[in-house]
Amino acid sequence: MAQVSSQPELGAALADLRDIHLPAEPGWWPPAPGWWFLTAVCILAAIIVARYWRRARQRRVPRREALQQLAAIRDRWRAAPESNPVPPELSVLLRRVALSRFPRANVAALNGEQWLSFLDRTGETTEFSNGAGAMLASAPYRPDGAADVGPLLDLAHRWIDRVLSNK
Repeated sequence: MAQVSSQPELGAALADLRDIHLPAEPGWWPPAPGWWFLTAVCILAAIIVARYWRRARQRRVPRREALQQLAAIRDRWRAAPESNPVPPELSVLLRRVALSRFPRANVAALNGEQWLSFLDRTGETTEFSNGAGAMLASAPYRPDGAADVGPLLDLAHRWIDRVLSNK
């Protein structure tokens, strides 16, 4: 008997039920905390890469300028080999590069064999003291400008590459 009396109550209770309400779709804004973190990491990585690229580019500037000046010396020598004083110009260029790369106290007072020895030591070679570079010590005092300075220019190029690439 209890079943008969509960049937109408059950039907009335079921009639009062409503359908399931789903929550609203989440919007795209504001993003979840993970997206904020990922954005911050990407921005930080972009800043680090930009700084690294800028510093690397600035480190290449002295090398590029020194090699351009060396190329200008070479071009002037090729245009007029007899009248162009390459060794003095080259010595000035090498000294400027050395002063920009090494402490002034170690470079400024060097001359003659000490200068050639310094160039050998920093360039990891012996060609300044015992090869084409020996012309740097004697050529500024010789009147003839017709000496073959091609090997000296090549040696200077290698020295500039080595010294300014290890920065």
